[in-house]
Order: sequence, then C-alpha cells, then structure tokens
Amino acid sequence: MFRKHFRPLITVTWILLLGVLFTRDLFIPDISRREITLLEKARQERYYGVWFESKRIGYVAEILQPTDTGYILDQEARILLNVLETTQPIDMRVKARLSDGLLLQDFDFTFRSPFYNMSAEGYVEGNKVTFKLDTGRSTINESVTLSGPPLLAVNDRSYLLKQLKSAGQKIKIPSFDPVSLNGRESIVTYHGQEKLLVRRRLKVLHKFSEITGGMRINFWLDNEGRIVKEESPAGFQFIAEPEFRAKDIVSTGSELLRAVAIPVDGPLPGENAGTVSYRLSYPADLELDIHGGRQTLNDDILTISREQVPRTADSSFLASCPGPEFLEPSRYVQSDNEEIRRLAKSIVGDETDPAAQVRLLASWIYRNIEKRPVLGLPDALTTLHGKQGDCNEHASLFAALARSLGINTAIATGVTLQDDAFYYHAWNEVCLDERWYSLDTTTNQLPADLYHIRFGLGDMDEQLKIGGLLGKLKIEILPQ
Repeated sequence: MFRKHFRPLITVTWILLLGVLFTRDLFIPDISRREITLLEKARQERYYGVWFESKRIGYVAEILQPTDTGYILDQEARILLNVLETTQPIDMRVKARLSDGLLLQDFDFTFRSPFYNMSAEGYVEGNKVTFKLDTGRSTINESVTLSGPPLLAVNDRSYLLKQLKSAGQKIKIPSFDPVSLNGRESIVTYHGQEKLLVRRRLKVLHKFSEITGGMRINFWLDNEGRIVKEESPAGFQFIAEPEFRAKDIVSTGSELLRAVAIPVDGPLPGENAGTVSYRLSYPADLELDIHGGRQTLNDDILTISREQVPRTADSSFLASCPGPEFLEPSRYVQSDNEEIRRLAKSIVGDETDPAAQVRLLASWIYRNIEKRPVLGLPDALTTLHGKQGDCNEHASLFAALARSLGINTAIATGVTLQDDAFYYHAWNEVCLDERWYSLDTTTNQLPADLYHIRFGLGDMDEQLKIGGLLGKLKIEILPQ
C-alpha cells in the first residue's frame, strides 16, 4: 500500500484552500480589475472546518488585516489525514501582502508534515512572480510569468457577485498558488441561487464552480460574498464555522487512499496474459495521455500490451527519441544538479549501454529509497538526501538520474491494481531504441505489469490533471 499515488490529493486540498485552478479557455472575458468590489476596511477573521466523509479532520483560519495600501493575509490550516491507517498531521501557513484589489504583492509559505518540511517566499513585479523554495535539503530559485497580475484568492469573493449576475455567466481569473508555486487561470461559472442544507440549517446561497483541466470545485457564497461551503471531487468539504467548532478536530476520517480507490470490476486475466483490455469511463473534457506506447485506446476500450524491454539498446537513437522535453531538467527533476550527475555515473560505472543503465538505476532506487508515504512536493534532490518516499519520490529521482545520463525519461501517473481495487500511483517510462517502455521502481517492475494504467505523462505540473479523475473514474476489466 505504500506505493499509492498520494501527492495529487494533498495538492488538490490546498488548491481548494487557496482557489488555485487552471484552464485553457481563451474565449471567456477576463475579470475587470475595476469591477472588483473592495473589502470593507475592517478586520476580517474567518474559520472553516475541513470535513472528509462526514467527519471534521481539520480547520482553516484566515485573517485579513487592512493596511493603508491594501491587506495583510494570514491563513493557516491544520489537517489530520488517515494514510495507511496512520495519523499524518499537516500544518500549512501563508502570510501575504495584497493590494486593495486583492492582487498578490509578496508572500511567505510554510508546510510541515511528519517526514517533509518546506518553505517558500516570493514577490510580484507586474505579471512575474519570483520565489525561492527551501525544503531543508534543497533550494530552488525560479520565477513564473502569468497572463496577468496574480490574484490570491481569499474567502471573501464579493467581487464575483458584482461581476456575475445571471446563471451561466463565466469569467477567467489569473491566480498564484504558493504551494505548487505555479500560476493558474481559473474559469468561474455562476449557477444562480439554490437552497442548501449546511450543518442542519437550510440556507439560500449563490452557487459557483471553478474548473481546471476537468477538475471541478463547487463553492457557495452568501449575499455578502463570503464562502459558506466548498467541496472537491476528492471528497473534501470546507464549511464556515465558529472558531471553537472549526478547531474541534475529533477524527482523522476514513483511510484516504482507500476512499478514492476504484473497485475492481470484471475478471482478472492469468499471469501469462500478453494483453489486458479495459472499458474506461471518465469525463470527456479531460486532456489525458492515455493513447501511446504500450496503451491503445479505441473509443472507450483501452488495451495494454506486455512489453519486452530490450537487454541492450543503441545509444545513437537517444537523440531522436520522441518527447525531447523529457530530457530536460525541471523544477522537481533536477537532472542538471552536479550531485545527481555524480550519483548516476557512480551507479552505472563503466556501463555505456542505455538499457543496462536503466536497469542499474532502477535497481539502486528500489534498494536504497525507503518505501514510506511522504506528504510533500516530490523533488529529486530532497529524495536523494532523505532516502525515503512513496511512488512520487521514486519516480522523480529515477527521472533525474536517467536524464542526467541522456536517457529520455517521463513520469507516468495513473492507477495500479492492489488487492481488490485500483489506487492512484506514479511510475516512469524511458525511451530506448526510439520506443517507450514502462518501469516501476517502487515495486521493482521492469516493465510495469499490465495493471498500470497511465492517464498522465509529465512532471509535477502535468500530474495535477489526475485530479479531474477523482470520484469520476470507472474501470471494467473485459474478458480476455
């Protein structure tokens, strides 16, 4: 169970808290900054209980303090997660300066979990956000340029009631997420007023939705524009409550990984099967990486064929492998780091054959990285120093080591079979002799078995797309 794909859930949870979403819809007019209603110049203090499957597992506290030029935002969260039947406390805090129009000016962010700590600080100049990320084991300095000045979402969204007055109206809002350190553009849709039962009280509220990559977040505002309730496809709910009640954490809730697993439907093929076919059901508007490599998609039928990973490969073909971006370093796959380079060379020694190098790297990671759920951002250098992690850490470190040797390597995200259900998971794909092959360094599989179903291919940014599948994916194993 240690190998289940957990990272998207943590990212999605904090995305819900900060309103960070992504879309590529360019035909919806931008929100007009002049239309944003300024908040009253008074201290704004709000508390929200975090609920999961009818149990309060944490709280969010937000204080918005007015200044002469804008606001100071102080937002903190404490959440107790049940992961593999163990309690994993998560503590997060954001302090930020905002303009009168809620535009982000600068920020400090901290994240604490049992086996992972990180902090980030940054500032905004126009559309550009410059930041430093420190995990205690590695430091990343970078900047991102957005389509417009970033808006850091707070729990007072009265500007939406002024901008959207009729059901079906939409706007596009650029924002910045201090956790993933990425800019997003969210599409917000107004659905009109509706009656909603909130903690045994019937209320008439304004319903909105935000969509990113097919992932939909619903939230409800009162007539003053304050968030009363917010819910995610992962099953989390955020409900406005008095401080004493919001902080009354009585349970860690259900086991998180099991709660979002997909039950097995259909007969399991024999161990020697060469192919497995699945009937898939998922939202049609999701942009997923299903077809390609060993996976063939025809309508809603996906067929996965067993690979024969070559024992040797021609290094001259590496330069012509498809997907050149999978040879480049990235924020969380630091293949250009000298420490990563030295380790990769020491592992492979005098071996020059790419196929043999892949086997040596995969074996080293399986033997040397402790299998442990780590709730944080899975960057390769931190994983190397900590020598522990779940599937995300294994996949990021392998990608960094392999890319440093010139081997095109991608991170695959999807699901894999464990006992009687499919769990979210991450593994790798490598290009040898101009073909892609799968491998799982968490479970020591080369190639990965036929129950690894890929839905995403890319580094951390692309992995967020998997959130659109939560609670919506159905898998049927077809008779062979």
